[in-house]
Amino acid sequence: MSSPNLFLIYVTDVERATRFYSDLFDMTPQMTTPRYVSFEVAPGVLFALWSGRAETVDATAPRFSEVGLMVPGSTAAVDAIHDEWAGKGVTVVEAPHDEVFGRTFVVSDPDGNLIRVSPLD
Repeated sequence: MSSPNLFLIYVTDVERATRFYSDLFDMTPQMTTPRYVSFEVAPGVLFALWSGRAETVDATAPRFSEVGLMVPGSTAAVDAIHDEWAGKGVTVVEAPHDEVFGRTFVVSDPDGNLIRVSPLD
């Protein structure tokens, strides 16, 4: 296999992050350990939370990558997810707006990791 199949998100509090992502994406962990939690997002593809050695993860470090959620549908579908997540109290980093690839917005998790919602390519 030569395609990426594990996407790690560094977090400082695995339990808090597990609650956040489980609720945000309505998914259940496949594997749970004290420092690593994985979710299967497609057959053989994992989205995982990892604290590593928690003392080495810098909570103040800027995050430059994004997790993406591409949704089918119109502008209204993207806006509806924004409204749902904002209603849950998720931190909105970029309000819904139009980009060259369509309607989009960005939120952050409790550690500052970015999550972009956009239409399907």
